Amino acid sequence: MYEQPAGFNHIHGVIVDLDGTMLHTAQDLHATINRVRHDLGLSALALDTVISFVGKGAENLVRSSLCIDQSQEEVNARYPAAMQLFNLHYQEINGEYATVYPGVHEGLQAMQAQGLRLACVTNKPMDFTIPLLYKTGLRDYFEVVYGGDSFSRKKPDPMQLLQVCADFALEPFEVVAIGDSINDSQAARAAGCRVLTVPYGYNHGHAIQDVDSDGIVSSLLDAAHLIST
Repeated sequence: MYEQPAGFNHIHGVIVDLDGTMLHTAQDLHATINRVRHDLGLSALALDTVISFVGKGAENLVRSSLCIDQSQEEVNARYPAAMQLFNLHYQEINGEYATVYPGVHEGLQAMQAQGLRLACVTNKPMDFTIPLLYKTGLRDYFEVVYGGDSFSRKKPDPMQLLQVCADFALEPFEVVAIGDSINDSQAARAAGCRVLTVPYGYNHGHAIQDVDSDGIVSSLLDAAHLIST
């Protein structure tokens, strides 16, 4: 049980992260990375290892998975081919093993019922994000969806979040971001948004209690109950 913070009134918009916040996608990414490594003649990685790389975009995921047992020179040489393989394999696997976390649909429905404007902001490329949202039944909740390749910068940079605020014609203090990692927290803080974190995501192997946020909520449904307009 997590102590819920007070003071979340006058919120009119919500920005929700994807991987580790709404969807458990680690099995998809694990299978994809190990296909890439197999094609490159490398051994498979454990699930927990791959999970520790999730959250900073596909480029970081692929590069980090090579750095495990390759020199920097080898990583630089293999990275272009590895990215091509990742895109090929992930197109096939994307959503195959992904599951929606408990309380996500219920939480988003409750937010909609409150009249909150909803955006999904992720570091996952848009070519993977949109099909995944449709496959898991989440796409129709969101007015706006931005991926890691939508702009020149991505989380922890605030660019995506600030664009959502502009799209919704809201001040950042009227928007709360919900995520599972330090990337989400840093982006929200830099944008001037409030931020809530969930305890079940990936966060690069670090405890969510160590992340600067306005509170930990056990689910998106709990977040919906906390936010009021």
